[in-house]
Amino acid sequence: MIKSALVTGAGGGLGRAVALALAGRGCAVVALDIVASAAEETAAEAGSGLVTPLVVDLTAPGAAELAVAESLEALGGLDIVVNNAGWGIGEAFLAMTEASWDRTLALNLKAVALICAAAGRHMKTRGSGRIVNVTSPASRMALPNYLAYAASKAGVDAVTRAAAVALAPFGVRVNSVAPGMMDTAMQAVTERQLAAIDGRDDVAAFLAERTARIPVGRRTDVDTVAGMIVWLALDAPEYITAERLNVSGGLDRD
Repeated sequence: MIKSALVTGAGGGLGRAVALALAGRGCAVVALDIVASAAEETAAEAGSGLVTPLVVDLTAPGAAELAVAESLEALGGLDIVVNNAGWGIGEAFLAMTEASWDRTLALNLKAVALICAAAGRHMKTRGSGRIVNVTSPASRMALPNYLAYAASKAGVDAVTRAAAVALAPFGVRVNSVAPGMMDTAMQAVTERQLAAIDGRDDVAAFLAERTARIPVGRRTDVDTVAGMIVWLALDAPEYITAERLNVSGGLDRD
């Protein structure tokens, strides 16, 4: 039986890798992104007809419920949801802005919680389902120049645990994955911002210092992290729920 999946933020980076990996396992996937061309490129790259692009701004009112409703219409059901869409901005602690907090929390936290609930209502009636939320090692770190993002991911950890407990009686499992440093477009922008805040002109040296903090001595890649997400979505024992899988090379050691 073909599994059906919704992947948010699937227009590039980790989200695209997850959508393609799920399609590679024979799943029918809705690849949601705010950029139409990016979502369409993911569908085209899959080349199997299993990936359907969907354009939704998850920060808009009612967007979480719309995303789930549109996915159900396209797929006929939902077995898997991967809450991957996210945004972050590096800004000095004393210069934080209300606009940055509003956007970060709306996308990274509120949309995740509401998608978990909307998908959970459908999965409850089916008696099964798996939700995987993308969190971050940042949720456990003191990051004054990246605080809105870190706080949003701490919220994702809380949502994951709460959703797992709420949905466990109905056969729905909710877990999260915390990727380590990946060389994605978002990561590159953020690290340039953080370097600028620290007054660092040599971005390459700044990146090397950050990489040196990883116990295994190197960064990860989207395919590795996508593999762990797919494992939780398709292969992990049914008894696993409310867990956080750290794919961070030991960055989460504390």
